[in-house]
Amino acid sequence: MNKSTLWLTVLSVMAAALVLANILCGSVDVSLTAAWQALTGQDTHSTASIIILHHRLPQAIAALLGGAALAVSGLLLQTAFSNPLADPSILGINSGASLGVGIAVIVMGGSLAGNVFSLSGFLLTVLAALAGAAVVILLLLFFSSLVQGNLMLLIIGLMLSYAASSLISMLNYLASADSLQAFVIWGLGSFGGISVAQLPAFSITIAVGLLASLMLVKPLNALLLGHRYAANLGVNVRRTRALLLLTTGILSATVTAFCGPIAFLGLAVPHVARMLLGTVNHRSLLPTTLLCGSVIALACNLLCNLPTQHGLLPINVVTPLFGVPIILYVLLGRRRDR
Repeated sequence: MNKSTLWLTVLSVMAAALVLANILCGSVDVSLTAAWQALTGQDTHSTASIIILHHRLPQAIAALLGGAALAVSGLLLQTAFSNPLADPSILGINSGASLGVGIAVIVMGGSLAGNVFSLSGFLLTVLAALAGAAVVILLLLFFSSLVQGNLMLLIIGLMLSYAASSLISMLNYLASADSLQAFVIWGLGSFGGISVAQLPAFSITIAVGLLASLMLVKPLNALLLGHRYAANLGVNVRRTRALLLLTTGILSATVTAFCGPIAFLGLAVPHVARMLLGTVNHRSLLPTTLLCGSVIALACNLLCNLPTQHGLLPINVVTPLFGVPIILYVLLGRRRDR
């Protein structure tokens, strides 16, 4: 068994164990027997089964898929831009989603009504976040067809992020206390906002994005050798870059829309996978990054759900505690190598 297979096996077992821990642990103790009866359909009406089936299981699945999506997004961008500090937020995708939610919550007051439709609450938040992220993705795809250098596109992404952040700050300044509080709470992130009815849409979209990323393994490996060398190997660099942006946009925008802008997973997890494997070959690195993202997101979510006197913690309270040491290690390691 080679190192890649070994780590994939270990991470798969850890992911399964953490899913079980997320189901059993929380503010209300649930026994293993009660969990088994709820998951197998033997008991669907007790308090324990309602807690598991309607709250903890959807939250665990959201963390499993959301962590994988953000980690893979970070890996794709770090390879595409040859930048170890690239992640979905650096291109303005998260900022675009946040701006969309800010407009929905602060400007629209959390509801949108028309002649034949009415949107409010979580559904409006998700649609607004997806719309904001989609605008940024379309702008990035437009500019990627005009510029050749990755550095220029990276700068454009940063400028879009700054512009969106500026508009968000203006909305915060003009917001009422209630709408500002709702927007701030959404911005702290949580895997627990997805209901059973919303879970299929979230899962299918993430699965499509992850499948698309697995199909990009060959051009990703070619890009590691440099864009000119990749072009000489027959890789259409512009089209590959557009596919990477689109795939990253689908993954990160979906997670941000349903769970809020979750920090550091996309930035730090790919470095963890590289340290585990000691390779940059995406044939083994990408699935390892996917599983690493799931494991770390589930672990962070478990910490958030441990009972405290102030209730459940937002996910963005925990993820920087994991991400900051990893990034400092990477930066100090690169300085030592130089």
